[in-house]
Amino acid sequence: MIEFKELLMPIVSMGGLGVAFGGLLAFASQKFEVKSDPRADEINAVLPAANCGGCGYPGCMNYAIAVAKGEAVNKCTVGGPAVAEKVAAIMGVDAVDAGERMVARVHCNGGIHAVDEFDYQGILSCRAMNLVSGGPKACKNGCLGCGDCMDVCRFGAIELVDGVAKIIPEKCTGCQACVKACPKQIIKMIPAIQNTVVDCMNNEIGAHVKRNCSVACIACRMCEKACRFDAIHVVNNIASIDYDKCTDCMECFEVCPTNAITANPEMKVVAEVIDEKCIGCTICAKNCPTECISGELKQVHKVNQAECIGCKICYEKCPKDAIALIPVDSKKKMKETA
Repeated sequence: MIEFKELLMPIVSMGGLGVAFGGLLAFASQKFEVKSDPRADEINAVLPAANCGGCGYPGCMNYAIAVAKGEAVNKCTVGGPAVAEKVAAIMGVDAVDAGERMVARVHCNGGIHAVDEFDYQGILSCRAMNLVSGGPKACKNGCLGCGDCMDVCRFGAIELVDGVAKIIPEKCTGCQACVKACPKQIIKMIPAIQNTVVDCMNNEIGAHVKRNCSVACIACRMCEKACRFDAIHVVNNIASIDYDKCTDCMECFEVCPTNAITANPEMKVVAEVIDEKCIGCTICAKNCPTECISGELKQVHKVNQAECIGCKICYEKCPKDAIALIPVDSKKKMKETA
């Protein structure tokens, strides 16, 4: 028979050790405590909880902690300026301008315009399809149309149209999840206000390029010759636009023989002088690349709208806000889009 004392001793010993270790842990937790900044919780509360990674951190809380330690307050692409203002208020700093809003763009119009080399039968995923000879499309630099980018977009900003993924700019938050998901690397970030875009990434050259896709860039350089602002150049057999120089005049779009350059014709504008504001300073006339503005010094100027290309330079240069931009009749001024 085991006596009571024999049972009691191990119980007391274990209890004593538990108390001792508990006290030691309590002491250590107080002694080596890593204090968190309470502002991180406040910042996290105003963030949109999208956890998209657009800020460069794996989650909203991680970004909040980084901001509390000194990171910029305007990196939340989903929240935008409104959230930046709230975060700045918590941090007691001025809200820094988040800069130009950027959105994703799928640089491809292939889809139904691109021919297939073979009949793919397998997992309907761009990544899986790309592992099989770069996919069934003859153009190996185009959209595969399975929607991997659409699957990772949390904001419903991507849709499939005629076999090609299309970004809805109004819904895009610039989180770049789609950019990372695309195995062809044809999704790039562009300024949200940009209208004229080269929607092709095929850098091959030769007659087969047009045979493979009817809307492919064929490196003809017609766009390069048409541009008055040195904003577009053919680099590595593909036209590339410098958005800092581009005025969205759409002249490159108008001359592109394959419709590889796309634009919204409804955004085409021409300049018009507001007579009552014009002081005849001649600044607009001196800066007009087409010399379509005329007028004497200190006299109201006029714009020959038939010659105006809508570059907006006069509008930006006018010191008196005496120039308005008005839309033009797309049927008369622009070619029909394919």
